[in-house]
Amino acid sequence: MLRDAGIGAIVGGGVGYYMDTQEAKLRKQLRATGVSVERDGDNINLIMPGNITFPSNGTALKADFYEVLDSVALVLEEFDKTVIVVSGYTDSRGSSSYNQLLSEKRASSVAAYLKRKKVNPVRFEVIGFGEQNPIANNKTESGRTLNRRVELSLLPVTE
Repeated sequence: MLRDAGIGAIVGGGVGYYMDTQEAKLRKQLRATGVSVERDGDNINLIMPGNITFPSNGTALKADFYEVLDSVALVLEEFDKTVIVVSGYTDSRGSSSYNQLLSEKRASSVAAYLKRKKVNPVRFEVIGFGEQNPIANNKTESGRTLNRRVELSLLPVTE
């Protein structure tokens, strides 16, 4: 598992403080970018809507999103005691096999960009969920827009 691959661990009561500090820096860096920062216990989730990250049906990052990912990379490099799970999602339009591949490629594009920005590659887990796990109704355009996203989940290494 990634935890055994040279990533230092956070021990005891320091986990909450460490993640609190990382969350505060991410919120500051990502203010007014369109990226949501959500906290789930000791985990931090960054939700990157597809309309700001990728062109329609594309897997190459939009150039105007580089600056946002650069800000994320700075924080990830500073707070190196987290595993980074990059998850891709699509709406329900198109075949499920196409959507699965699209979600995988989009998640891989985000992870590859962050790795190029010197975030340790061993910290990453990349997965595509296709049209699974929608966060909005796929019957409306606004819902489909919300479902096309990439999420970064930052999980503390505690062992």
